[in-house]
Amino acid sequence: MAPQKDHEVNRIVMKFGGTSVADIERIRAVAARVKAEWESGKQVVVVVSAMAGVTNQMVSYCHALSPNVDMREYDAVVAAGEQVTSGLTALALQAIGVPAQSWLGWQIPIITDDAHGKANILGIDGARLIRCLEAGIVPVVAGFQGVCPADEAPSATQVDSIATLGRGGSDTSAVAIAASVKADRCDIYTDVDGIYTTDPRIVSAARKLDRITFEEMLELASVGAKVLQTRSVALAMRERVRVRVLSSFDESTDDSGSSVVDEEEVMEKDLVTGIAYALDEAKITVSHLPDRPGIAAAIFSTLAAARVNVDMIVQSVGSDGSTNMTFTVPKTDQAAAISALEAAKGDIQFGAIQSAQDVAKISVVGVGMRSHSGMASTMFTTLAERGINVQVISTSEIKISVLIKAEYLELAVRALHTAYGLDDQDGGRQNG
Repeated sequence: MAPQKDHEVNRIVMKFGGTSVADIERIRAVAARVKAEWESGKQVVVVVSAMAGVTNQMVSYCHALSPNVDMREYDAVVAAGEQVTSGLTALALQAIGVPAQSWLGWQIPIITDDAHGKANILGIDGARLIRCLEAGIVPVVAGFQGVCPADEAPSATQVDSIATLGRGGSDTSAVAIAASVKADRCDIYTDVDGIYTTDPRIVSAARKLDRITFEEMLELASVGAKVLQTRSVALAMRERVRVRVLSSFDESTDDSGSSVVDEEEVMEKDLVTGIAYALDEAKITVSHLPDRPGIAAAIFSTLAAARVNVDMIVQSVGSDGSTNMTFTVPKTDQAAAISALEAAKGDIQFGAIQSAQDVAKISVVGVGMRSHSGMASTMFTTLAERGINVQVISTSEIKISVLIKAEYLELAVRALHTAYGLDDQDGGRQNG
């Protein structure tokens, strides 16, 4: 079946990642691509990331000067990369005859809370950008950043401050801006040409998907797929922003890439859409817990207070009648999680904490799983046949995730991709 055509598009947001604007020549290529859309009669908002490697360099500067970085000042530093790129991209557009103007987060404004380094967007007034578009000008917006008003974080200085949205935050910026200006579509340009059934570096038979539902993409992003940032997908789903992922290095036509759309727009649904994996989680086991009501609440409220996100959870009963609680957290939060729990040991009354980083999370995702039985059986049978032990399990309506030893990651992904019929170039469907 040929890909469905998108409805008429008059206003778009084009977001370019760090590899797409990595140097002056690539910025010129971005400008040429934007000009082609602008000359076709579309109103275009451009959102840019920092040039590849710049944000990492800024972060290293901060940590070199202070082991306990003041996050307000951290944001002031790391937001500089996007500011530079937005100005350079505007200059590149002007040089080829496109009226363009750079915009920073505070100029729009994109209002955030005071969670510096991983701020949440509270609101955007798109009126200024819309006036710019209607005047025939291309706004070039610095992604990844907004402004935290003084009344959101009162201090002695009482001044607004720059706030960044966390890694991948430029995707979130782009979707939020698309919603605020009522764009017909948000195009995310990156170094891959779309969304695949799994990582093609591991499975050569991985297929590019023409369309995927918001819900499927949200699950895939949340369990390790790196194509789109989780918060951006959640925002697109909530605001019903049509998103397209495509490569800035591919000169294909408008039908290229992968579109993230409402479920109603996907006429035929695979039982399984994709296999995702993550290697950035650590497993923590809190053992010899008293078996009484409120223990789980005590553990997870302690972690929540430390701003540690918990993912997979399993509870088991020990041979002595006590309870063991195993869960996963981001590796970057492992030390903070253990520290918070140790500080609360007197209240929680556990015996010991064990942790491990040599784990991988494998997830099978598909909206077709809602109405078909046997999907979990296929996963567990496939892994068992290859001698892969499952440590933790979690599920949702359209997802099954398991935690396994990291050394079996590639074997598991390849085996599951085949078991669910995703190697089939004619559609990858599995009979229910």
